[in-house]
Amino acid sequence: MNGRLLYGSISNFPGILLLILIAWSIFWKGIALWRSARNSQTYWYIVMLLLSTGGLLEIIYLAFFQKKKVGNKNRS
Repeated sequence: MNGRLLYGSISNFPGILLLILIAWSIFWKGIALWRSARNSQTYWYIVMLLLSTGGLLEIIYLAFFQKKKVGNKNRS
């Protein structure tokens, strides 16, 4: 078995993993920044914009700290 062939297929693994992490982070950051801007939560917006946490801070914000919508469910 050729060692170069095996090494060549494995050498792209860290790059692919990095691309997946970047896509994951951009997805959650986009949603969280949008929600914090719509809810006028300026401090959250600035912190999430400046810190890169791989999506963890954004998920925590979305799960626990965003303003909850208060609306009428059935308005007849």
